Amino acid sequence: MANELLVRARREKNGEFYTQLSDIEKELCYYKDHFKGKAVLCNCDDPRVSEFFNYFALNFAHLGLKKLITTCYKNQTPDLFSRHDCERAVYLEYTGCRSRYDNVPTAKDIGIKKLKGDGDFRSAECVELLKQADIVVTNPPFSLFREYVAQLIKYDKKFIIIGPKNAITYKEMFGLIKENKVWLGYRNINSDMWFVLPEDSEDAEKIENGKKLKHINACWFTNLDIEKRHKNLICYRNYTPERYPTYDNYNAINVDKVADIPHDYDGIMGVPITFLDKYCPEQFEILDINPHFFTLVERGLPKLKQLTLKNAGKKDPYARILIRRRPSDPNRPYPIGAE
Repeated sequence: MANELLVRARREKNGEFYTQLSDIEKELCYYKDHFKGKAVLCNCDDPRVSEFFNYFALNFAHLGLKKLITTCYKNQTPDLFSRHDCERAVYLEYTGCRSRYDNVPTAKDIGIKKLKGDGDFRSAECVELLKQADIVVTNPPFSLFREYVAQLIKYDKKFIIIGPKNAITYKEMFGLIKENKVWLGYRNINSDMWFVLPEDSEDAEKIENGKKLKHINACWFTNLDIEKRHKNLICYRNYTPERYPTYDNYNAINVDKVADIPHDYDGIMGVPITFLDKYCPEQFEILDINPHFFTLVERGLPKLKQLTLKNAGKKDPYARILIRRRPSDPNRPYPIGAE
């Protein structure tokens, strides 16, 4: 299973899952206006094989980029993000194609350079490249995802990155989501993403065009303001105690599906993680997540325990995000009796 692969990746520090160009195109097509005049950094990518580099190099003029910086880790050990055939850590600074006839970069345009160190994104020379960037776009190593995001936040960088879906439940990551400092990208959280595996991998689920592919539960995270996050979720269900059971150990109702969020309930609701696909910060407030033990203490909420449905006699097996409708929700009032 994909989840088992991610667990093994964390254990073995093996983050070698390569993003397909098709997945990059499906997400980044919504960010064109953000890229104009900006320096983009792909700091987990060998420019000789990276589809992130290919996307930005081929669309350099179309996006109106100022600069493309790409760095590559030297594979001394298989715990980061490049290919096993990298002889030395490299980087490039690409400022556009010199040809007057097309936008296809040549070797002379790219000019791959050698790094002094191993190319680890945490190294001093790579941090200096990070400081030059306006937007970071890449698929970082899942085994180092917490540390990677922490670095982006530390240096106040805008980003569009791929991460494991369960990163939503990481204490650090959920804190950023709750504070509206990070949110999900355009692709739905349950969208299929097939990653290319190394040629010697034995975990492939299918082979297409000679590439070994594996489905992994991953999604896009960003802190660039996008239109999607300001669209109100249209709620049409009426609240009834029978339809929405409460928890024995928390004053909130349980909502099994995002589509079933009632329009006429102002209390706290436990909703699926997929709610984040529809989350509009002007409409709802995120309070906490179950079953993790971190809360908004300043709001006086009690420390969360595993939520238990009243009269069910068993724990809710799924993680729930606790939300509350904002008083200024523009989605209300809704026609009474609508179903």
